[in-house]
This record gives sequence, C-alpha cells and structure tokens, in this order.
Amino acid sequence: MVSTQWIDIPSPDGKTFDGYLALPPTGSGPGIVLIQEIWGVNAHIRTVAEQYALDGYVVLAPDVFWRQERRVDLTYDEEGSAKAFKLMQAADFSLAGEDVAAAVNCLRQRKEVSGKIAAMGYCMGGQLAYRAAATGKPDAAICYYGGGIQNNLDLAESVQVPILFHYAGLDRMIPAEAISRVREAFSDHPSAIFHEYANADHGFNCWARPTYNQHASALAHGRSLQFLAEHLDA
Repeated sequence: MVSTQWIDIPSPDGKTFDGYLALPPTGSGPGIVLIQEIWGVNAHIRTVAEQYALDGYVVLAPDVFWRQERRVDLTYDEEGSAKAFKLMQAADFSLAGEDVAAAVNCLRQRKEVSGKIAAMGYCMGGQLAYRAAATGKPDAAICYYGGGIQNNLDLAESVQVPILFHYAGLDRMIPAEAISRVREAFSDHPSAIFHEYANADHGFNCWARPTYNQHASALAHGRSLQFLAEHLDA
C-alpha cells in the first residue's frame, strides 16, 4: 500500500512550506518532485503522486502557492478556476522555481530516497520543472504542456540534465510556433526529448478536466516511466 503524509519543506529564505509525500509500497525508491497545476495540490495532484508511488517512486508534491495561501485545493469549476488563475497571475515564478529546487533538496535528504530525483510538472508546474532543471538540482525533468517555457528560453542553456517535454497538438495556449521555439532552443541538448500528441488538448493528463484524453495520458505516462527508469537509476 502507498502511505501518504504532509511534511515540512525548508524554504530558501528560512521558512517552511508544506508538501504532500507519497511513499511506494516498498517504502523506498528514486524520487520525484511533482509540481501542481494552478489548482493547487488538489485531489487530482495527490492522486497522481500516489500513482507514481505505486510505480515505485518516492513522490513529493510541494505547495507552490504557499507564499499567497497555504494548501490551496481547488476544483475545476468556474469559481475554482477563477481563483486559480488569480493565484497564478500573482505568483513570483522565480521564487516558486527556487521553492521547487528546495523541495528537491528536501527529498534528497530523506532516507526513503534510494536513487536520483526528477522534477515533473503540469502546465504551470511544467514551467517550474523546467526552471528547477536550470538550477541543476534535479537529476532529470519532465514538463507536461509547460506554459510559458517558450517565454523563458534564456534559461535553456542552463539545463544540462535530461529533460522530457510533452506537448498537445490542439493546445491554443502553447501553439506550434511556441513548441518550435523550445525545440530550437534545445536542438543541441543531447538528452532533450519531445513528444507531441496531435489529437490532444492542454490538460490532457487530468481526468477531472474536459480536455482529458485517455489515450494521450496513458501514452505519456508510459513514456515518462521509461524516461524515469533510464535516468533515475540508483
């Protein structure tokens, strides 16, 4: 069985914030810092953490919005989405990226982590996984439809770790031109992998959203597991 708990994560400025920790049935394994969408560490993100824990990983989902409001847990209805977008618009992404790197450090110090650590995020979290990769703290990164990466390509040269990008072909928020810019920025990176899902839209991994695409989600999950197995060996 997967065991879960909330833990304290030391922040770069001497404070602490919360993170949802999911341990695999064996109790130990390589690590994943799982980075939320704009709706917080909600039921969906907690379930994804447990999903990867069942795959054998020690998973920590940090509370990214803690500087504004602790333990944000929103639904995908109109009210929840309105608040989520306000929180995102007010967020300091540079600080949030540092917090994700701090979560990597926290996870690395836990006795349950027996291997390397990846940062993996969705939408806003995809950009934060990319930012964390640029710090060199995680050993690998996975970005699901990472919003805004194409506007922060000054960080691309700092990404030296293996990185996997999942993009949706129907995504109006990240159009083909934006994906091409990211591809170009990583054209010389020896371990940058891109997958595009032609018939999927933004948010295709989230079964609680209308854009959920079972086929793309399952395919991306398998590809992510393969990537993690290749790069997080002990």
